[in-house]
Amino acid sequence: MNKWILGFLLFVCIGIYACNSPFTPKQTGYFKIDFPEKKYQLFNEAGYPYSFEYPVYANISKDSTYFNETTENPWWINIDFPQFSGRIYISYKQIGEKNKFDTLIKHAFTLTGKHSSKAYSIEDSLFSNPYNVEGVFFRVGGNVATANQFFLTDSTRHFLRGALYFDATPNEDSLGIVNRFLIEDVKHIINTFTWRKQIKH
Repeated sequence: MNKWILGFLLFVCIGIYACNSPFTPKQTGYFKIDFPEKKYQLFNEAGYPYSFEYPVYANISKDSTYFNETTENPWWINIDFPQFSGRIYISYKQIGEKNKFDTLIKHAFTLTGKHSSKAYSIEDSLFSNPYNVEGVFFRVGGNVATANQFFLTDSTRHFLRGALYFDATPNEDSLGIVNRFLIEDVKHIINTFTWRKQIKH
């Protein structure tokens, strides 16, 4: 066997071995995030029908849509987390003739259900806190705009809905670690939530 043929066979053998060798895909990497220490402060502003504790690394502002005090919903706020490009949208309505309790409940479930096309699961769980505030927490699985939503109520006067959003393309994997960090803050807000005396506007 001449050297040319021997060299060719050696080349083929190396190629076959390389093709059959185990392949290990490179794992997708995400930026390392330094999380702040968990500390909370009280939101107890005059004129608002509710109060709660929220993180010191968050900012609260009025929802710009309802900034005017003469509008129907002057108690809508945003809880912003600048470090994580996240925001909890808080909407509040007084239960009454115009805002019937069963309609508000149905609307809350409908808003969560809008994610069903991209979600692989929607879990809802009932809860109540030490201050007799009750509600439902929704956990939406999948690449959705908001994976964590909730509503709080006393079933007679107050109804509040919250939803955690991120200013980023929905990706369950990349947002997972931030979601897990902020969900503890959402739970703290819920567990410290209280209703205040009904406010007239």
